Amino acid sequence: MIPYQNKIFITGIGTGIGKTVVSAIITEALEADYWKPIQAGFEDGTDSNSVKQLISNPNSIIHPEIYRLAMPASPHIAAAAEEIEIDLAEIKKQEPTTTLLNKTLIIEGAGGLMVPLGKTTFVVDLIQSLNAKLLLVSRNYLGSINHSLLTATVCKERKLDVIGWIFNDQYLNYEAEIANWSGYENIGSIPNTDMVDKDFIKKQAQLLRPKLLGVL
Repeated sequence: MIPYQNKIFITGIGTGIGKTVVSAIITEALEADYWKPIQAGFEDGTDSNSVKQLISNPNSIIHPEIYRLAMPASPHIAAAAEEIEIDLAEIKKQEPTTTLLNKTLIIEGAGGLMVPLGKTTFVVDLIQSLNAKLLLVSRNYLGSINHSLLTATVCKERKLDVIGWIFNDQYLNYEAEIANWSGYENIGSIPNTDMVDKDFIKKQAQLLRPKLLGVL
């Protein structure tokens, strides 16, 4: 077993942005493996299970979580409720490995970059500890320009390796402006739908695959 040479961390500009749907689409598009190291809240199912149910290809491996916390809250609060601390070194120690040199690992984060994982650690610290490239997910809503550009500012301050943006939903057409102002490429847009199923994920994966391969 060898470390993954290609790692893409998927984060959002906030909570409820559509990271899991995008994770499923990217996993399907690249026939990648998937890993969500920290799951906070699983009464309605885990994100890992959602991705497993949404992808169609037989080659993707869904790796288990390192921290599986019951409370649907910020990870540092959910962990404290179980009297444990999220340890970045432990996550790194248990980072999945693969048997294939060209395999990609999709890593889904919790919330946005500045979501606390502990007293002094945040999601952005996890990204850097895993040495992963970053894919930013933005959902179009009133206020999302500000949230998107604030996210981009943190990326630049922390010198993260950002691939680009994936946009969700439709509100107003300002995706090109966010990409231009942030300096990060617009990889693609996911249309609004009430029917997120295998067919939807597969179709969006096929549409995004050429652009993804071009920027990776």
